[in-house]
Amino acid sequence: MTSLTDRTRPAPALLAVLLPAMLATVIASDMVNLVLPAIGTEFGASEAELAWVVTGFLLMFSVGIPFYGRVSDRVSLRRLFGFALLTYAAGSLLCALAPDLLVLVAGRIVMGVGAAAIPVLSIIAVTRLMPDNRRGTGIGVLSAATGVGTAAGPAIGGGIGQFLGWPALFWLMFAVALALLPAALRVLPGEPPAGEARFDLPGGVLLGLGAGLALFGITQAQVAGLAAPSCWGSLVVAVVAVALFGWRTVRVAHPFVPPALFANRVYRSAVAVAFLAMVVNLGGLVFVPLLVVDVNGLTPGAGALVMIPAGIAVAVVSPLIGRLADRIGTRPLVLAGLAVVGVFALFLSTFTGGGSVVPAGVGIFGLSVGFIFVLTPLISAAAGALPGGQVGAGIGILQGAQFLGAGTGPALFGVLVTARQQSGGDAVNPLYAGHAGAAYSDVFLAMAVVTVLALAVAFRMRPATQGA
Repeated sequence: MTSLTDRTRPAPALLAVLLPAMLATVIASDMVNLVLPAIGTEFGASEAELAWVVTGFLLMFSVGIPFYGRVSDRVSLRRLFGFALLTYAAGSLLCALAPDLLVLVAGRIVMGVGAAAIPVLSIIAVTRLMPDNRRGTGIGVLSAATGVGTAAGPAIGGGIGQFLGWPALFWLMFAVALALLPAALRVLPGEPPAGEARFDLPGGVLLGLGAGLALFGITQAQVAGLAAPSCWGSLVVAVVAVALFGWRTVRVAHPFVPPALFANRVYRSAVAVAFLAMVVNLGGLVFVPLLVVDVNGLTPGAGALVMIPAGIAVAVVSPLIGRLADRIGTRPLVLAGLAVVGVFALFLSTFTGGGSVVPAGVGIFGLSVGFIFVLTPLISAAAGALPGGQVGAGIGILQGAQFLGAGTGPALFGVLVTARQQSGGDAVNPLYAGHAGAAYSDVFLAMAVVTVLALAVAFRMRPATQGA
């Protein structure tokens, strides 16, 4: 439980630290996507080797988020946030100065270790330090940073990478992390929460191993194919690790993830919807820029401009969605948001691939706005449904699922694009109006199908008490 003193800390000062930290972290996840060819040319690296620039960061993200969430029930937010920013800065510096690909990948891994803390600790800080009736608004502001960051990441990466070179991206992240450090140490509380003193560290290792190997196996399917031992072997070991984690959870006195978390129907549904929705959202944010570069012939910098209206809309809408979540509850907003996501995924599948890039811009605009209708109330409801002593663990698992979806979506859809480009043929969508890019149409159609699955899960969320 937190003290009353912690609850009365000024919200503007708190958000002034958390928002840019969240923004920088999310941008870092996607900013390298459009500069990978330039990195490959400079270092003479293959596509499989370049994939580690993205995979190394995402692996640390998916493994680290649950750990930071659980540890935040024992260690002060000030210490954890300070460690995260310093680690993030060190990784950024290593990347900026990297003389070869191996050092660059090592730097991205170090960046991921620090970056994993920022989203989960930011949500926990809002949950603990802001009044309950303003929690949705605070989460809405952070969701705005997430939405803007995911939309702006490719734009910033493509633009800065094209004009200043890819090392400039990491110099920027290094400067931002160091600038935020003094403010974070001043604003965040230094007192550890009075929560459960122990938890099962081996169980946490098994959970992290399972999540990391699952993500690695999925990304290897894109790079090396499903038949590659690095793909199916990783997935088999991931299943074994998760099974052992479940076995320990019901047998140890202080499990890493309290089983009571998943007895809560709202929380259980929120985790599943967050994963599925993020699969679709990141799929759109990765493949729309690739579409306009590959099919429409734009440069990476110009192609990234297609994402800017979506980022602006997300920044404007997210705080408003947070206020709505505080007033009318979660389920109606989540269902409406998923419906919008599904409609615009189908729109992308039908109308992109022609001579104009406008349909791509309209499609990603609608998809991004719909996603914010899902994410902001979902996190608010999950946080409100958890007892104080389980907030850290619960938010860590929720955001771990969210960012596991962020890594899974582009990898799986990448496998689909590659397979469809190799096989050729018409788009599956009979309404497809484009003259090129049938593989991308099929990917966006698959996103619509995943959205329908998320809707089926979201229908089971009761419009009950505690923000649900």
